[in-house]
Amino acid sequence: MARYTGATCRLCRREGLKLFLKGDRCYTDKCAFSRRGYAPGQHGQGRKKISNYGLQLREKQKAKRIYGVLESQFRTYYEKADKMRGITGENLLRLLELRLDNAVYRLGYGNSRKEARQLVTHGHFLVNGHKVDIPSYILSVNDVITVCEKSKATEKFKTFAENPKTLPNWLTGNPENFEGKVVSEPARTDIDVPVNETLIVELYSK
Repeated sequence: MARYTGATCRLCRREGLKLFLKGDRCYTDKCAFSRRGYAPGQHGQGRKKISNYGLQLREKQKAKRIYGVLESQFRTYYEKADKMRGITGENLLRLLELRLDNAVYRLGYGNSRKEARQLVTHGHFLVNGHKVDIPSYILSVNDVITVCEKSKATEKFKTFAENPKTLPNWLTGNPENFEGKVVSEPARTDIDVPVNETLIVELYSK
């Protein structure tokens, strides 16, 4: 399975804002972006004029990195979103939100999407009673996500259950039963990622 294996904090520095790719570490003094809030590389502190294309590219890269997908995957999501009814940019973000690894992160099982993706890959979750270990699995309304019985007894999942997150409107959770449910498709107002999807659509529409 292809994935990014480089330095994670370098991605935040390149985009010029915290993407919270390392979970709790991003809130501490150890955060690389807090210490060096400029782009990586020899010329990272130089002032550069960014073209319209550059702005569009940065938004696309930012969205890719937040959700942890590669270029070919991202383009596939865009093509699918473009064929759906509604606004293409919002459809794109909706598809990314409905990925299983993102839903697991939103439910509080993982301090970052990267950790949630790893938990899914290791087979800790069931969808509608069936084991699913594909992070890119797209959920549908009324799908129920449950932690596997063996995993419920581990210290990691007990900690997650004892510290529930505030859930977006499209998800409901039952920490006591280690369960979550997709109750609706995510609306744009429910998606709090700092991305201007219009610029991404403009980039791919050329």
